[in-house]
Amino acid sequence: MMNPAQIKRIRLTTLISILLLLVVFVISVATGFASLSPAELFRTVIGQGTPRENLILFEFRLPRIFVAILAGMGLAVSGAILQSLTKNPLSDPGILGINAGAGLMVVVYIMFFTVESSSFLYVLPLFALAGGMATAAVIYIMSYIKGEGVEPTRLVLVGVGLAAALYGATLTLSTRLDMEDYAFMANWIAGRIWGDDWTFVLSLLPWILILIPITIFKSNALNTLNLHENVSIGVGVNVGRERIVLIMIAVALASASVAVSGGIGFVGLMAPHIARSLVGPRHQAFLPVAALIGGILLLTADTIGRVVLDPSGIPAGIIVTIIGAPYFMYLLAKK
Repeated sequence: MMNPAQIKRIRLTTLISILLLLVVFVISVATGFASLSPAELFRTVIGQGTPRENLILFEFRLPRIFVAILAGMGLAVSGAILQSLTKNPLSDPGILGINAGAGLMVVVYIMFFTVESSSFLYVLPLFALAGGMATAAVIYIMSYIKGEGVEPTRLVLVGVGLAAALYGATLTLSTRLDMEDYAFMANWIAGRIWGDDWTFVLSLLPWILILIPITIFKSNALNTLNLHENVSIGVGVNVGRERIVLIMIAVALASASVAVSGGIGFVGLMAPHIARSLVGPRHQAFLPVAALIGGILLLTADTIGRVVLDPSGIPAGIIVTIIGAPYFMYLLAKK
Protein backbone atom coordinates (compact mmCIF):
# COMPACT_ATOMS: atom_id res chain seq x y z
CA MET A 1 0.00 0.00 0.00
CA MET A 2 1.16 3.51 -0.78
CA ASN A 3 1.12 6.16 1.92
CA PRO A 4 -0.67 9.53 1.43
CA ALA A 5 2.60 11.32 0.67
CA GLN A 6 3.37 8.89 -2.17
CA ILE A 7 -0.14 9.22 -3.60
CA LYS A 8 0.12 13.01 -3.47
CA ARG A 9 3.50 12.88 -5.23
CA ILE A 10 2.14 10.62 -7.98
CA ARG A 11 -0.87 12.86 -8.58
CA LEU A 12 1.28 16.01 -8.62
CA THR A 13 3.81 14.45 -11.01
CA THR A 14 1.04 13.26 -13.34
CA LEU A 15 -0.56 16.71 -13.32
CA ILE A 16 2.76 18.44 -14.03
CA SER A 17 3.45 15.97 -16.87
CA ILE A 18 0.05 16.72 -18.43
CA LEU A 19 0.65 20.48 -18.15
CA LEU A 20 4.14 20.14 -19.65
CA LEU A 21 2.73 18.13 -22.55
CA LEU A 22 0.15 20.87 -23.14
CA VAL A 23 2.87 23.53 -23.10
CA VAL A 24 4.96 21.64 -25.66
CA PHE A 25 1.78 21.05 -27.69
CA VAL A 26 1.03 24.80 -27.87
CA ILE A 27 4.65 25.64 -28.73
CA SER A 28 4.70 22.99 -31.46
CA VAL A 29 1.43 24.25 -32.93
CA ALA A 30 2.70 27.81 -33.11
CA THR A 31 6.18 27.15 -34.52
CA GLY A 32 7.47 25.90 -37.83
CA PHE A 33 8.18 27.04 -41.38
CA ALA A 34 4.78 28.77 -41.44
CA SER A 35 4.41 30.06 -37.89
CA LEU A 36 1.17 31.16 -36.25
CA SER A 37 1.04 34.02 -33.76
CA PRO A 38 -0.93 33.48 -30.52
CA ALA A 39 -3.71 35.68 -31.90
CA GLU A 40 -3.85 33.76 -35.18
CA LEU A 41 -3.81 30.46 -33.33
CA PHE A 42 -6.67 31.47 -31.03
CA ARG A 43 -8.69 32.85 -33.94
CA THR A 44 -8.22 29.65 -35.90
CA VAL A 45 -9.16 27.40 -32.96
CA ILE A 46 -12.47 29.21 -32.44
CA GLY A 47 -13.28 28.87 -36.15
CA GLN A 48 -12.46 32.37 -37.37
CA GLY A 49 -9.14 31.68 -39.09
CA THR A 50 -8.28 32.39 -42.69
CA PRO A 51 -8.11 29.50 -45.20
CA ARG A 52 -4.32 29.60 -44.93
CA GLU A 53 -4.38 29.42 -41.12
CA ASN A 54 -6.93 26.58 -41.16
CA LEU A 55 -4.79 24.67 -43.66
CA ILE A 56 -1.63 25.07 -41.57
CA LEU A 57 -3.27 24.13 -38.26
CA PHE A 58 -5.81 21.44 -39.11
CA GLU A 59 -4.31 19.82 -42.21
CA PHE A 60 -0.55 20.00 -41.63
CA ARG A 61 0.40 20.69 -38.03
CA LEU A 62 -2.14 18.98 -35.75
CA PRO A 63 -2.03 15.53 -37.43
CA ARG A 64 1.76 15.41 -37.17
CA ILE A 65 1.67 16.57 -33.55
CA PHE A 66 -0.83 13.88 -32.58
CA VAL A 67 1.20 11.20 -34.37
CA ALA A 68 4.29 12.31 -32.40
CA ILE A 69 2.43 12.20 -29.09
CA LEU A 70 0.79 8.83 -29.73
CA ALA A 71 3.99 7.23 -31.04
CA GLY A 72 5.97 8.58 -28.10
CA MET A 73 3.43 7.11 -25.68
CA GLY A 74 3.48 3.74 -27.44
CA LEU A 75 7.28 3.52 -27.47
CA ALA A 76 7.54 4.59 -23.82
CA VAL A 77 5.09 1.97 -22.55
CA SER A 78 6.68 -0.66 -24.78
CA GLY A 79 10.08 0.11 -23.27
CA ALA A 80 8.64 0.00 -19.74
CA ILE A 81 7.18 -3.47 -20.35
CA LEU A 82 10.44 -4.81 -21.81
CA GLN A 83 12.54 -3.40 -18.97
CA SER A 84 10.27 -5.02 -16.39
CA LEU A 85 9.98 -8.41 -18.08
CA THR A 86 13.70 -8.73 -18.75
CA LYS A 87 14.77 -7.04 -15.48
CA ASN A 88 17.17 -5.07 -17.67
CA PRO A 89 17.27 -1.25 -17.42
CA LEU A 90 18.85 -1.07 -20.89
CA SER A 91 15.92 -2.70 -22.70
CA ASP A 92 14.26 -0.61 -25.39
CA PRO A 93 12.44 -1.65 -28.59
CA GLY A 94 15.03 0.22 -30.64
CA ILE A 95 18.11 -1.11 -28.88
CA LEU A 96 16.77 -4.69 -28.86
CA GLY A 97 16.14 -4.68 -32.60
CA ILE A 98 12.33 -4.77 -32.54
CA ASN A 99 12.16 -1.46 -34.42
CA ALA A 100 14.68 -2.81 -36.93
CA GLY A 101 12.57 -5.93 -37.49
CA ALA A 102 9.51 -3.76 -38.04
CA GLY A 103 11.52 -1.59 -40.45
CA LEU A 104 12.61 -4.59 -42.49
CA MET A 105 8.97 -5.55 -43.02
CA VAL A 106 8.14 -1.95 -43.93
CA VAL A 107 10.64 -2.05 -46.81
CA VAL A 108 9.36 -5.50 -47.84
CA TYR A 109 5.84 -4.08 -47.98
CA ILE A 110 6.98 -1.12 -50.07
CA MET A 111 8.77 -3.43 -52.51
CA PHE A 112 5.51 -5.20 -53.40
CA PHE A 113 2.79 -2.63 -52.74
CA THR A 114 2.31 1.04 -53.51
CA VAL A 115 2.72 3.65 -50.79
CA GLU A 116 -0.30 5.56 -52.11
CA SER A 117 -2.77 2.66 -51.79
CA SER A 118 -5.81 3.21 -49.59
CA SER A 119 -4.92 0.23 -47.39
CA PHE A 120 -1.33 1.38 -46.84
CA LEU A 121 -1.83 3.04 -43.46
CA TYR A 122 -3.78 0.13 -42.00
CA VAL A 123 -1.91 -2.82 -43.50
CA LEU A 124 1.57 -1.38 -42.87
CA PRO A 125 1.32 -1.64 -39.04
CA LEU A 126 0.39 -5.32 -39.43
CA PHE A 127 3.48 -5.94 -41.56
CA ALA A 128 5.57 -4.05 -39.02
CA LEU A 129 4.01 -6.10 -36.23
CA ALA A 130 4.97 -9.36 -37.98
CA GLY A 131 8.57 -8.18 -38.28
CA GLY A 132 8.69 -7.01 -34.67
CA MET A 133 7.18 -10.26 -33.37
CA ALA A 134 9.64 -12.41 -35.33
CA THR A 135 12.56 -10.35 -34.04
CA ALA A 136 11.32 -10.51 -30.45
CA ALA A 137 10.95 -14.29 -30.70
CA VAL A 138 14.54 -14.73 -31.92
CA ILE A 139 15.90 -12.43 -29.20
CA TYR A 140 13.89 -14.17 -26.50
CA ILE A 141 14.94 -17.66 -27.56
CA MET A 142 18.62 -16.71 -27.76
CA SER A 143 18.58 -14.88 -24.39
CA TYR A 144 16.52 -17.32 -22.32
CA ILE A 145 18.19 -19.69 -19.85
CA LYS A 146 16.00 -22.50 -18.55
CA GLY A 147 15.18 -22.09 -14.86
CA GLU A 148 16.67 -18.59 -14.73
CA GLY A 149 14.69 -16.66 -17.31
CA VAL A 150 16.12 -14.07 -19.69
CA GLU A 151 19.77 -13.25 -19.06
CA PRO A 152 20.03 -9.40 -19.16
CA THR A 153 23.55 -9.06 -20.60
CA ARG A 154 22.92 -11.63 -23.29
CA LEU A 155 19.64 -9.88 -24.12
CA VAL A 156 21.36 -6.57 -24.88
CA LEU A 157 24.18 -8.21 -26.87
CA VAL A 158 21.78 -10.29 -28.97
CA GLY A 159 19.48 -7.31 -29.49
CA VAL A 160 22.21 -4.90 -30.57
CA GLY A 161 23.75 -7.47 -32.92
CA LEU A 162 20.41 -8.43 -34.44
CA ALA A 163 19.42 -4.77 -34.85
CA ALA A 164 22.62 -4.08 -36.79
CA ALA A 165 22.01 -7.07 -39.05
CA LEU A 166 18.38 -6.13 -39.69
CA TYR A 167 19.20 -2.49 -40.44
CA GLY A 168 21.86 -3.72 -42.86
CA ALA A 169 19.29 -5.92 -44.59
CA THR A 170 16.86 -3.01 -44.69
CA LEU A 171 19.42 -0.73 -46.33
CA THR A 172 20.35 -3.44 -48.83
CA LEU A 173 16.72 -3.99 -49.86
CA SER A 174 16.16 -0.21 -49.99
CA THR A 175 18.67 0.07 -52.83
CA ARG A 176 16.27 -1.97 -55.00
CA LEU A 177 13.48 0.61 -54.63
CA ASP A 178 12.78 3.42 -57.05
CA MET A 179 13.89 6.93 -56.09
CA GLU A 180 10.59 7.99 -54.52
CA ASP A 181 10.23 4.89 -52.36
CA TYR A 182 13.92 4.97 -51.48
CA ALA A 183 13.57 8.57 -50.25
CA PHE A 184 10.59 7.51 -48.14
CA MET A 185 12.54 4.60 -46.64
CA ALA A 186 15.59 6.76 -45.95
CA ASN A 187 13.41 9.23 -44.05
CA TRP A 188 11.79 6.35 -42.17
CA ILE A 189 15.16 4.95 -41.06
CA ALA A 190 16.32 8.42 -39.97
CA GLY A 191 13.21 8.76 -37.80
CA ARG A 192 11.46 11.58 -39.64
CA ILE A 193 7.81 11.69 -38.56
CA TRP A 194 6.07 11.42 -41.90
CA GLY A 195 2.47 11.18 -40.70
CA ASP A 196 0.96 14.53 -41.70
CA ASP A 197 -2.64 13.48 -42.33
CA TRP A 198 -5.53 12.59 -40.00
CA THR A 199 -5.61 9.11 -41.51
CA PHE A 200 -2.23 8.45 -39.90
CA VAL A 201 -3.63 9.47 -36.53
CA LEU A 202 -6.66 7.20 -36.96
CA SER A 203 -4.47 4.24 -37.96
CA LEU A 204 -2.35 4.53 -34.80
CA LEU A 205 -4.99 5.64 -32.30
CA PRO A 206 -6.71 2.23 -31.76
CA TRP A 207 -3.40 0.55 -30.91
CA ILE A 208 -2.66 3.17 -28.25
CA LEU A 209 -6.18 3.44 -26.82
CA ILE A 210 -6.54 -0.34 -26.46
CA LEU A 211 -3.06 -1.61 -25.55
CA ILE A 212 -1.91 1.03 -23.05
CA PRO A 213 -5.00 0.64 -20.81
CA ILE A 214 -4.57 -3.15 -20.98
CA THR A 215 -0.95 -2.72 -19.86
CA ILE A 216 -1.98 -0.51 -16.94
CA PHE A 217 -4.65 -3.07 -16.02
CA LYS A 218 -1.89 -5.71 -15.86
CA SER A 219 0.27 -3.59 -13.55
CA ASN A 220 0.08 -6.12 -10.70
CA ALA A 221 1.33 -8.86 -13.02
CA LEU A 222 4.21 -6.62 -14.12
CA ASN A 223 5.06 -5.82 -10.49
CA THR A 224 5.28 -9.53 -9.75
CA LEU A 225 7.14 -10.49 -12.93
CA ASN A 226 9.75 -7.87 -12.09
CA LEU A 227 10.75 -10.14 -9.19
CA HIS A 228 12.55 -13.49 -9.55
CA GLU A 229 10.67 -16.02 -11.65
CA ASN A 230 10.33 -18.49 -8.75
CA VAL A 231 8.77 -15.76 -6.60
CA SER A 232 6.26 -14.97 -9.35
CA ILE A 233 5.28 -18.62 -9.59
CA GLY A 234 5.02 -18.85 -5.80
CA VAL A 235 2.42 -16.07 -5.59
CA GLY A 236 0.25 -17.73 -8.23
CA VAL A 237 1.14 -15.84 -11.40
CA ASN A 238 0.98 -17.81 -14.64
CA VAL A 239 4.44 -16.63 -15.64
CA GLY A 240 4.52 -18.14 -19.13
CA ARG A 241 1.13 -16.81 -20.19
CA GLU A 242 1.57 -13.32 -18.72
CA ARG A 243 5.05 -12.96 -20.17
CA ILE A 244 3.90 -13.91 -23.67
CA VAL A 245 0.87 -11.58 -23.53
CA LEU A 246 2.92 -8.64 -22.28
CA ILE A 247 5.72 -9.20 -24.80
CA MET A 248 3.12 -9.23 -27.57
CA ILE A 249 1.67 -5.95 -26.25
CA ALA A 250 5.15 -4.36 -26.08
CA VAL A 251 6.02 -5.45 -29.62
CA ALA A 252 2.63 -4.36 -30.97
CA LEU A 253 2.94 -0.90 -29.41
CA ALA A 254 6.48 -0.42 -30.75
CA SER A 255 5.72 -1.80 -34.22
CA ALA A 256 2.54 0.24 -34.72
CA SER A 257 4.30 3.39 -33.49
CA VAL A 258 7.37 3.14 -35.70
CA ALA A 259 5.31 2.07 -38.72
CA VAL A 260 3.62 5.46 -38.71
CA SER A 261 6.30 7.67 -37.15
CA GLY A 262 9.57 6.22 -38.47
CA GLY A 263 12.50 4.42 -36.86
CA ILE A 264 12.54 6.25 -33.52
CA GLY A 265 14.91 4.94 -30.86
CA PHE A 266 15.71 5.67 -27.20
CA VAL A 267 12.26 7.04 -26.24
CA GLY A 268 11.41 3.63 -24.80
CA LEU A 269 14.68 3.70 -22.87
CA MET A 270 14.54 7.17 -21.35
CA ALA A 271 10.85 7.69 -20.56
CA PRO A 272 10.45 4.71 -18.16
CA HIS A 273 13.65 5.63 -16.30
CA ILE A 274 12.55 9.22 -15.85
CA ALA A 275 9.09 8.10 -14.71
CA ARG A 276 10.50 5.62 -12.16
CA SER A 277 12.79 8.26 -10.70
CA LEU A 278 9.81 10.58 -10.24
CA VAL A 279 7.07 8.28 -8.89
CA GLY A 280 8.77 4.99 -7.97
CA PRO A 281 8.76 1.48 -9.45
CA ARG A 282 5.11 0.49 -9.00
CA HIS A 283 3.66 0.09 -12.50
CA GLN A 284 0.27 1.52 -11.52
CA ALA A 285 2.07 4.79 -10.81
CA PHE A 286 4.84 5.05 -13.36
CA LEU A 287 3.24 3.62 -16.53
CA PRO A 288 0.88 6.60 -17.09
CA VAL A 289 3.71 9.02 -16.29
CA ALA A 290 6.07 7.17 -18.65
CA ALA A 291 3.47 7.43 -21.44
CA LEU A 292 3.15 11.20 -20.90
CA ILE A 293 6.94 11.66 -20.80
CA GLY A 294 7.28 9.61 -24.00
CA GLY A 295 4.81 11.93 -25.73
CA ILE A 296 6.68 14.97 -24.41
CA LEU A 297 10.08 13.66 -25.54
CA LEU A 298 9.06 12.80 -29.10
CA LEU A 299 6.94 15.90 -29.63
CA THR A 300 9.78 18.09 -28.32
CA ALA A 301 12.28 16.35 -30.59
CA ASP A 302 10.01 16.78 -33.62
CA THR A 303 9.40 20.44 -32.81
CA ILE A 304 13.12 21.13 -32.46
CA GLY A 305 13.77 19.22 -35.67
CA ARG A 306 11.22 21.30 -37.57
CA VAL A 307 12.72 24.58 -36.35
CA VAL A 308 16.42 23.76 -36.78
CA LEU A 309 17.65 24.04 -40.37
CA ASP A 310 14.26 25.33 -41.43
CA PRO A 311 12.57 24.48 -43.83
CA SER A 312 14.07 21.01 -44.42
CA GLY A 313 14.48 20.30 -40.71
CA ILE A 314 16.16 17.42 -38.88
CA PRO A 315 14.38 14.08 -38.31
CA ALA A 316 13.03 13.65 -34.79
CA GLY A 317 14.84 10.31 -34.56
CA ILE A 318 18.20 12.06 -34.89
CA ILE A 319 17.31 14.61 -32.19
CA VAL A 320 16.23 11.81 -29.83
CA THR A 321 19.41 9.86 -30.61
CA ILE A 322 21.60 12.87 -29.81
CA ILE A 323 20.02 12.91 -26.36
CA GLY A 324 19.49 9.18 -25.90
CA ALA A 325 22.89 7.78 -26.95
CA PRO A 326 24.82 9.49 -24.12
CA TYR A 327 22.07 8.45 -21.70
CA PHE A 328 22.39 4.84 -22.88
CA MET A 329 26.16 4.91 -22.38
CA TYR A 330 25.68 6.36 -18.91
CA LEU A 331 23.30 3.54 -17.98
CA LEU A 332 25.62 0.97 -19.53
CA ALA A 333 28.54 2.22 -17.45
CA LYS A 334 26.41 2.46 -14.30
CA LYS A 335 24.75 -0.97 -14.54
